[in-house]
Order: sequence, then structure tokens, then C-alpha cells
Amino acid sequence: MRTGLIAKKLGMSRIFETDGTHVPVTVLNVEGLEVVDVRTTERDGYTAVQLGTGAKKAKNTSKPLKGHFSKAKIEPKKKLAEFRVSEDCLLSVGDELSVEHFVAGQFVDVTATSKGKGFAGAMKRHNFAGMEASHGVSITHRAHGSTGQNQDPGRVFKGKKMAGHMGDERVTVQNLKVVAIDADKGLLFVKGGIPGGENAWVYVTDAIKRPAKVELPKPAGLKKKNEAPVAAAKAEEAPVEVEANTAPVETAPTPAADNAEQV
Repeated sequence: MRTGLIAKKLGMSRIFETDGTHVPVTVLNVEGLEVVDVRTTERDGYTAVQLGTGAKKAKNTSKPLKGHFSKAKIEPKKKLAEFRVSEDCLLSVGDELSVEHFVAGQFVDVTATSKGKGFAGAMKRHNFAGMEASHGVSITHRAHGSTGQNQDPGRVFKGKKMAGHMGDERVTVQNLKVVAIDADKGLLFVKGGIPGGENAWVYVTDAIKRPAKVELPKPAGLKKKNEAPVAAAKAEEAPVEVEANTAPVETAPTPAADNAEQV
């Protein structure tokens, strides 16, 4: 079982296929995602990785979290999340994950906090049909119907679908297809809608009910470190060997020598 990713929802768009049909997609951004801590069976009793993303000022970070990040030698992160993994998919502290952790064509599960709708009635909140529009119904067209019983048991059962606060809850949408990936910009294009508004934090994991039919990077899709500056620095530090010029040097005759030959 691999780790998931913390992404930021940028909005919705569409992608055109080769035959001209368009696919509605949600654009997710994965950037600066690092491993902050690792849970092991010996120390914690289970295996997991803690990921952090988003820059955060040190003055706005609590003292316990400051110590947590300083121990990992990582800058403070705005968002932290823990993902359960198997022992063969454990990572090291400081590893940076890339959007290439997922592959185009696979299915993922996305978890986020839905938009808050405020107080809503039973028809909007639970999709009730409502009462009849006529035939003696008076002022109860959008009512939810009977609530409880008469004498026995004489109470309202827990979980009764009634009017109340709608939205602003943790929602998971399963089996969403990864349409495309832009590794340079750190963008992930997922087919369909995802809970939450713009700039909302979402958690993307491999689909549980639809295993991937393509090969996935294990233990995770790590971001490749840029080794070009290091190579350039080593090249500058290396001594430069200058080959000696062994070719004969031709010298122009001086005017005095020419006059001597004429005399």
C-alpha cells in the first residue's frame, strides 16, 4: 500500500481527446510536498508517513510544531497529513514527492471537506420528495413528514433525517480517473468533480476498489533532484590544464637587419 498525496484544488477545466470529445477535469496542484516524519512498527505500532506541504511563517507556528520541524530539518509546513503505508513503501524524512506518483489512466480516491451550505431543509439536504401540492395539503408542502411515534417508544430515533446544517463535512469520492499529468508544473488532472472550493486541501490516494492495471512507482514517485548545479560547481573547482604551444613562432625581421643586408 503506497502513500497518498496532499494537493490543492485549483478549479475545473476540460481536456480534449484525439477524437474531439472533451473530458471535464479538476486541476490539482502538488508542490513542495515533503516527508516530515515516519511511523514504524517498532516505535509506534504501525507503519505510516507524515507529509507536509505549503510554506508557513515560523512566527505563526506553535512551539511544539517548531520542534517537530526542526528535528526533521524541514521548514514549517502549512498542512500536515498522515498516510498509512506498508513496510515496503516506507520513505525517509526529507524525501520530496512528485505528481508523477500517479500515472495517467489509473483510478484514485479523493477526500476533502465539502462546501458549507448552511441550514437546509429536508428536501435539499436529504433529497426528500415533499408533500402533495394539493388534495387537502396545507402549508406543509416541503415538510419532512412524521418525526417520531405516539407513546411507544415515544422518542425520536438517533440519525433521523431532518432539517439541519448541510455540507462542511469530510467527503470521499471514489474511482476517479487520472486523465493527464504535468510534471513540470506539478499539475494533476482528475476526471469529474471533487469536494471543496478553490484552494481547498485534498487527499489523493490509490483507488481501493479499482486496482491499477499499469505499473506504479514504488515505494513512491519521488521528485528528481537537480544535479546540474552540483556538476557545474565541481567543474569550476577542478584545475584547468593548459597545453603548451610547441609550434615554432615566426618573428618578423627588424628594419635594422634589412638595412645591414643592403649594405
